[in-house]
Amino acid sequence: MATTFTIELPSPESAIALGGFQEENLKQLAQQTGASLVLRGQTLHISGLEKQVALAADLVRSLEPYWGEGRQVTSIDILTARHALNTKRQAELQSLQQNVIARTRKGEEIRAKTFRQQQYIQAIQNHDLTFCIGPAGTGKTFLAAVVAVQALLANQCERLILTRPAVEAGEKLGFLPGDLQQKVNPYLRPLYDALYEMLDPEKIPNLMERGVIEVAPLAYMRGRTLNNAFVILDEAQNTTPAQMKMVLTRLGFRSRMVVTGDITQTDLPAYQQSGLSVAQRILQNVEGIAFCQLTKADVVRHPLVQRIVSAYEDYEKIQEKP
Repeated sequence: MATTFTIELPSPESAIALGGFQEENLKQLAQQTGASLVLRGQTLHISGLEKQVALAADLVRSLEPYWGEGRQVTSIDILTARHALNTKRQAELQSLQQNVIARTRKGEEIRAKTFRQQQYIQAIQNHDLTFCIGPAGTGKTFLAAVVAVQALLANQCERLILTRPAVEAGEKLGFLPGDLQQKVNPYLRPLYDALYEMLDPEKIPNLMERGVIEVAPLAYMRGRTLNNAFVILDEAQNTTPAQMKMVLTRLGFRSRMVVTGDITQTDLPAYQQSGLSVAQRILQNVEGIAFCQLTKADVVRHPLVQRIVSAYEDYEKIQEKP
């Protein structure tokens, strides 16, 4: 039986936050529930079959912590809320929505956007060594950097070390201009970007000069013992097994390490095993080490990125068939 239901929103800002750009959120809510959703000013009209309308109303209400405060609802917020309803995890959803991990230097709140992201953050906070494997856009590096900067500001560590292998993705380092540091800077750019979200850019050079923050290619880690440090190894799929073993054994007292990577996007030669894949097989059951797996459902970039990841996954499955 067809029915209708209305929800009065508290302000124009909440209506804008719920509707999204060109009402893309309403379109996604309709796709998720089968109901029709129309905004008229601050009134949301939901129509359709009784079950569809009830589901849509529950989904909209579960997103109230966002739109109720005029905070933009995103595509991933809707998908996570729907998953929570399907699996009866509404209490966990409320915790996810309310738990502010940190604030950017502009005052914007940083939260986990999915349950797996929340588990990832908890793993970092509770383990000395955490591996996170997943596709681009899932927040692997950014969330690790956020937790690391928080630890640094809270004096839980003395320095922050960000490193990644300087492996070319179709380009050769030798053809880039400048000295070694200038050559590897393009490969370290994503790590700098995460820092700039959290810290005043004018303070970062001083912190780097004092050795409080170090951003360096993986080769610089050899022969060192990293005590009282928070270490992030990014793009770990591009390490060799020997490099991975080397960096893991640098971990010193009172230190934490997060290793991130996407084993589907290695830039190593075809004959070379990825150190990340080997480490996953060897260390999966070692006590004290956490492994987190993010998927395309955790992609928090442009919605198109999710579809790109999904399309590549489907293509690779076809290629693997005999």
